[in-house]
Amino acid sequence: MPDHVDAHFHDRVDAHIELANTQLDDSTRARVSTSMLYATARFHAWLGACSFEHAEAMAEARDRLLAQFVAQFRDSLAENLDDYIAHFDDYMADD
Repeated sequence: MPDHVDAHFHDRVDAHIELANTQLDDSTRARVSTSMLYATARFHAWLGACSFEHAEAMAEARDRLLAQFVAQFRDSLAENLDDYIAHFDDYMADD
């Protein structure tokens, strides 16, 4: 989990997961995952852009931003994969 989380962190996480789960009613897991991942990437591109006054400065920082966001995703994914491995039978009982 990220080091700096506020009191509403898990509420926001749950809201995103709930939205993804409702989309499973008329789409596949892969399609929901792909659109959620794309939306996350789009949001992070905007988040990165908010740090700059000019496109040129953002272009200079592109590789640093990319590495930073990929590292954050990797850490979050690793944590959640480990959690699913540790609790696989409980989490997958209803699937």
